[in-house]
Amino acid sequence: MATIRTFVAVEMSSAVRSRAASLIERFRVAGAKVTWVAPQNMHLTLKFLGDVPDVDSPGVCQAVEEAVSGLASFEIVCRGAGAFPDARRPRTLWIGVDSGVDELVALHDAVDAALAPLGFARERRRFQPHLTIGRVRESGPKVAELGRLVEKHADFEAGLGAVDEVTVMASFLEKSGPKYEALVRTELRG
Repeated sequence: MATIRTFVAVEMSSAVRSRAASLIERFRVAGAKVTWVAPQNMHLTLKFLGDVPDVDSPGVCQAVEEAVSGLASFEIVCRGAGAFPDARRPRTLWIGVDSGVDELVALHDAVDAALAPLGFARERRRFQPHLTIGRVRESGPKVAELGRLVEKHADFEAGLGAVDEVTVMASFLEKSGPKYEALVRTELRG
């Protein structure tokens, strides 16, 4: 049975993606081995679904559409660089969300609840919205320097973004990196 690597996301404005790309350039000087997210692929993941049988994709898309179409659009402010688990041991580099967090959590919770009956496990912890910009692939002194740069940019301004639709995305892993294709885009009309 064929499967599609699938996730539900909020796509970022070109202005936020451009500012995020400028932050990546500041981080590159550390020389650490990092897989950077291409600007055109930057998004806020609401829920990662993994490999979904292609016959189940229409049901996933419909469930997401029904869950979010009645919600109202809103704005977010992307601000602050950070890392998981923390800047001293960075594995995932991100830009945070400063304004619009409660609305994003509500959006995530609606998607999470709608997909649970289809067999997708509900999240146990509170959703923490963030824009992933890179994944660290090594440890050592260069990564320590990268962590210092993350701390230095803790108040980085990535800008304002409108959240007016949710996208169910297919992800295709290629040698040049992942390619994303929208399966369905649902406008927030509430």
